[in-house]
Amino acid sequence: MNAPLNGTVALVTGASSGIGAAIARGLAADGAAVALVARRVDRLKSLVTDATRAADAVARAVTEWGRLDIVVNNAGLMLAGPVADAPDGEWERMLSVNLNGTLNIARAALPHLRRAATIGPRGVADLVNISSTSGRLARSGNAVYSLTKFGVNGFSEALRQELVPHRVRVGVVAPGIVDTEMATHTRDGVREAFLDQVAEVTLMQPSDIADAVRYMVTRGRRVAVNEMLVRAAEQTW
Repeated sequence: MNAPLNGTVALVTGASSGIGAAIARGLAADGAAVALVARRVDRLKSLVTDATRAADAVARAVTEWGRLDIVVNNAGLMLAGPVADAPDGEWERMLSVNLNGTLNIARAALPHLRRAATIGPRGVADLVNISSTSGRLARSGNAVYSLTKFGVNGFSEALRQELVPHRVRVGVVAPGIVDTEMATHTRDGVREAFLDQVAEVTLMQPSDIADAVRYMVTRGRRVAVNEMLVRAAEQTW
């Protein structure tokens, strides 16, 4: 059995269901020991966005497994709708999960990733941030979600440049429309409009995005796949 990640330890955020769960299963199938990081233990649903708790979660994974080779910042929240109608607190929730969560987990993980790249048999470590097509193309009704995903892309590219000398690869996977529960979190009216928009599109499955992540982190050390855009075949935006 080919297990290119044998002996590695991966940490995946937002792994209760959907894309995160598929990524966790895929990395485990490739031989990695996988730690799941979340705010709520019952569903493992939301990222630990607080900096102290993020650091504690990373430290616990390292204590349990002794190392950290791969981090996938997957946890995200999409609360679409017109800016003028946004309920109080909606933007703060997206900023907290999509931006602060990504930043806090990345910062806590970097010393361990650098160490794994130095002493590990692969000679490389990986940080993968899950973005979105909304991080490449802003659309009406998705302004603040796009803001967070454009931010993830900018952060990832700058961090990639910082970490090149340390053999820590930074990659972005930007999914299009995936069959997950993410759209169900949007407010009434917006949710129905979104579902009507994608009614004729064959949605991707979480495993399709997991495949992209697995490809990215299983390349030999001479290769860095820094960005992958993965759309549904019938998606026009």
